Amino acid sequence: MSVNRKRILCALDTPDLETATALAASLKGEVAGLKLGLEFFARLGPEGYLAVAACGAPIFLDLKLHDIPHTVAGAVRSLVALRPFMLTVHAQGGEAMMRAAKEAAVKAADEAKIEPPLVIGVTVLTSLDTGDLQAIGVPSGPEDQVVRLAGLARRAGLDGVVCSPREVTTLRQSCGENFTLVVPGIRPEGSELGDQKRVLSPRQAVDAGADFLVIGRPITKAPDPHKAVLEINRELTN
Repeated sequence: MSVNRKRILCALDTPDLETATALAASLKGEVAGLKLGLEFFARLGPEGYLAVAACGAPIFLDLKLHDIPHTVAGAVRSLVALRPFMLTVHAQGGEAMMRAAKEAAVKAADEAKIEPPLVIGVTVLTSLDTGDLQAIGVPSGPEDQVVRLAGLARRAGLDGVVCSPREVTTLRQSCGENFTLVVPGIRPEGSELGDQKRVLSPRQAVDAGADFLVIGRPITKAPDPHKAVLEINRELTN
């Protein structure tokens, strides 16, 4: 896996459309794509999504769908019309739900004659540690739970999973080279941790086997976001 291709998915975690579109324009060509999540979509919806997508960068639509299989499949069918290159469902929704999501994505894309999005399962949020999992009834630590859910996602036919940097090496070994690993919890040297608990630097995550790095505040809150991306890309290619 070459470290020279674009890997950064910049998280535009803002409900302000002007801010999002300005960031999208300034980062075009320097990132693998832009992540739009719940905060953005809940406020601005499909219209806001399309405004950001108009900049030309691929869109990672991170809504973490989690409901009964029929409902999630319906939501995926609706979202495919927006043409994201990747979208997320919660792996904790179970194998049947994940399979329904993948099948719906493929069918909707085929009917629209467009490329289907990658459907990615969210395993354990990077804001959670062992104590947090135990509090919600999960007796194992994050790594064991991530491996368990990633295996379930793979059996359901998903294209990959979201995991923290700490689980990348294990998942690359257990799930193979063709399973996409999307990794938040990336903090360049000197960055604040914020609400992340399981983190690595960009280069450490790529060396471990990450395909895409989700990076938000270290870029979007930097005095010069474009320069911040260039510096991270430089770290990944050196």
